[in-house]
Amino acid sequence: MSETSVKQESRLAPLFRRLAGENRAALIPYITAGDPDPQGTVELMHALVAGGVDALELGVPFSDPMADGPVIQAAHERALKSGLGLRGVLGLVAEFRQRDTETPVVLMGYQNPIEAMGLETFAQQASEAGVDGVLTVDLPPEEADDLVRVFAGAGIDPIFLLAPTTKGERARAVASRGSGFVYYVSLKGVTGSANLDVDALGSQLERIRETCDLPVGVGFGIRDAETAGRVAAVADAVIVGSAIVRLIHEQAVEHGGVNEAVLGKVRDFVGEMRRAVETARK
Repeated sequence: MSETSVKQESRLAPLFRRLAGENRAALIPYITAGDPDPQGTVELMHALVAGGVDALELGVPFSDPMADGPVIQAAHERALKSGLGLRGVLGLVAEFRQRDTETPVVLMGYQNPIEAMGLETFAQQASEAGVDGVLTVDLPPEEADDLVRVFAGAGIDPIFLLAPTTKGERARAVASRGSGFVYYVSLKGVTGSANLDVDALGSQLERIRETCDLPVGVGFGIRDAETAGRVAAVADAVIVGSAIVRLIHEQAVEHGGVNEAVLGKVRDFVGEMRRAVETARK
């Protein structure tokens, strides 16, 4: 991949432009690839889209998911037992793309699997599979110049995290290196922890937007439609992880895997959130 490659546009930028025109936030669910099984993942992705989500965040199984709480850590452990790795995750995205060429897909994971594959190899294969963005949890933006350069040539958005403790200089680094959107971690701690203080969120996002002009997605602590709607009133995207991962696991255990009953529960769950997100700014 040439260092002079021109940045191609992923599916994320057109999505956020369209939603800005519609005056609503994006609804983005997170699921862990391979949980409860790889084939079930693809069907769950389609069920989520059918339920009304705007983009998908797919977790790459990793042995030490340090940013994640117990629910998602357990999902990583279950997925790893199936032998699914980064190449397998890209295969799932490619399979999803056979039926859906429009919905943006973002991978969320850690540096080690990408480094093991090789950055340029990963970027090329991820682009060919249909990946739109990658959030590498443990890669600071100040150390991401090579990744940003390579991703630009592949049409993949590098997505970075911002936290309540993020200072102005770090926010500017994210704004200058990232694209697609930024992921605002609304809570101190790991995924699924504590309760989200939605009332304080608006002022926090105003502070971020003073130094970052990318769309801001808010994650961590969004557990139900009511909270999703309140977050959608002030954020550009509502990201829901642990609540969906927990629902999938409970339903898969009850039904012995992913079947139509499980898919229906998932569609209904995100459908309620979609309705809340749509009416949040009315």
